[in-house]
Amino acid sequence: MPETIQRVNGYEKDAYTYYPVVIVGAGESGIAMGCRLKEKLGFDQFRIFDRQAGIGGTWWINRYPGVACDIPAVFYSFSFSPNPKWTTFFPPGNEIVQYLQEVCQKYQITDKVQLNTDVEECRWLEDEKVWEVTLRHLVAGMGDLSSKDRKKLLAEHGEKFVFSSTEIIRAKIVLSAVGGLVEPRGWPEDIPGYDIFKGPIFHSARWDYNVDLKDKNVVVVGTGCSAAQFVPKLTKAPYHAKSVTQLMRSPPWVLPRLSPPFGDTNWQKWSPILFSNVPGLLRTMRTVVFLLAEYDFRLFGNSKRSENERKKLENSLVRHLKRTAPEKYHEILTPDYGVGCKRRIADATWFPALNDPNIDLTTQPLTSIHEHSVTIGPGRTYPSPKKIDSKAPMEEREIPADVIVLANGFDTTKWLHPLKVVGKNGKDLVATMEERGGAQAYQGTAMDGFPNFFIIFGPNTATGHSSVILATENMVNYSLKFIKPILEGEVETVDVKHEAEVSYTQDIQEKLKKTVWNSGGCQSWYLTKDGWNSTVYPYTQFDFTRRCMFPNLNDWNITYTRKGLAKKRTRRTIHFLTCAFLILGVYRARQKGLGLADAKNIARRAILTVLNGASQVLEAIKSRF
Repeated sequence: MPETIQRVNGYEKDAYTYYPVVIVGAGESGIAMGCRLKEKLGFDQFRIFDRQAGIGGTWWINRYPGVACDIPAVFYSFSFSPNPKWTTFFPPGNEIVQYLQEVCQKYQITDKVQLNTDVEECRWLEDEKVWEVTLRHLVAGMGDLSSKDRKKLLAEHGEKFVFSSTEIIRAKIVLSAVGGLVEPRGWPEDIPGYDIFKGPIFHSARWDYNVDLKDKNVVVVGTGCSAAQFVPKLTKAPYHAKSVTQLMRSPPWVLPRLSPPFGDTNWQKWSPILFSNVPGLLRTMRTVVFLLAEYDFRLFGNSKRSENERKKLENSLVRHLKRTAPEKYHEILTPDYGVGCKRRIADATWFPALNDPNIDLTTQPLTSIHEHSVTIGPGRTYPSPKKIDSKAPMEEREIPADVIVLANGFDTTKWLHPLKVVGKNGKDLVATMEERGGAQAYQGTAMDGFPNFFIIFGPNTATGHSSVILATENMVNYSLKFIKPILEGEVETVDVKHEAEVSYTQDIQEKLKKTVWNSGGCQSWYLTKDGWNSTVYPYTQFDFTRRCMFPNLNDWNITYTRKGLAKKRTRRTIHFLTCAFLILGVYRARQKGLGLADAKNIARRAILTVLNGASQVLEAIKSRF
């Protein structure tokens, strides 16, 4: 089958569209793959499907007040498409979406993106050696809802209210770029009263701007990175909430936000000019930020040196806390676990915002909700109720509530959800992972039994210190090394070996046990209830880059086509003859008593003769296949 998009079987009932490459997700991972397919391979016969209504992935859907990047933008951008004109050191979400859309335009892949299309299932057809992909075309806007909300609408209004049609396509290669921050966690099932509350309840990842917060009592559940960005905004213009009560399970470690060289004002004024006009400056700045981020990796081990480094940083962060947050919160804001155990918050506004008398922070648990209020307590989640000298409140309280905002994170341990992937012998991908202990993938990219299927930013590829963009680019480049020969017709399928996948996963999980992420004494979204860490990569990004640059082909089952076998044999023959003639040339030169220069000339002529003949053979192979 030629590697081009085509319609098969015309208007028959079993007709379908064939795509050589299907990419699931139009966030930064899917965009990176599409751009590199065009730039590195010169290949544009692919389609990117995304259920959302716009390009940008998590940045498209997360639009809460104050949403912004917490990694310096010079490092949170593609190396193949740097942006010299970021308006700030930490740009807002809408600017990142604009950047991603401009990258699509630059590489002319916007027309390759099909929105409002949910990829429901990918099923491997062993006889045809292709993937059968089920698409559900959504009514416009339905893809921006969570899967839970869509299911609710399906139950209430039926299929046609959510989906316009279903389509079956086929693909030689499927790449999942669905990301991890996709499905927001729902309402805690153990908290009664959800159905009787009279006000709106929504997740920060699906912020409802139709809700007027003016003079409203707002309850926020959670104190993660998102909440740290939007809580300081709510009592100010244009929102003017009457009060904000923020419920915290345990305190995060909060870093003072990194300031750019020469300060924010000078950076915003001069960096676009300098980066646009001084050759190499932007790349140099990116490298500096990368090296500084890599230096942070020293914090995450379990060595004495790492413990000492963490302790020094923790002492510094406690001093920062006491300088910026109200004294009444110092106890509940001082973590009792190692820094880095869960995701750190880099923000300059949350601690100062807690000085606002209209914002209240508490570690008392939410126990029930009523029509116009919520009950918190009795008890507290931090510090431990057993700590009798603590001044943190424990008594039951009823708090007025007009709006509840969930900032309780995402289902980060449910990889590929809700996409269903069925590989060889009818094996379900997620079920296979769970049978082996938890979400996993060789190099974060592949699972045995799922040929020609690649995951971009899969299990154990996130970092606790660096940019997700860097990890994404590494996985894209890694996958392309296997995709290229398939598209060139030299390889039919690639499938990682079972032993290699299991061995890789064992190494990752064993190494994680010796890091602060697994043993730092906290409860984080990095870990499942069983202690399985499917999120973090336990080595440096230097190491991950090296592994992606030099794949171990012995870890893969590669099925060659006739063309591929012919080329492989030809290459081996060329290699053998080149070595043979080189040895022969040196031998003959020594027999004749010639010098080193003469020996080199003889060997060079022999090698050129071999290469000339080999090129003719390769041309013949191309014309034949």
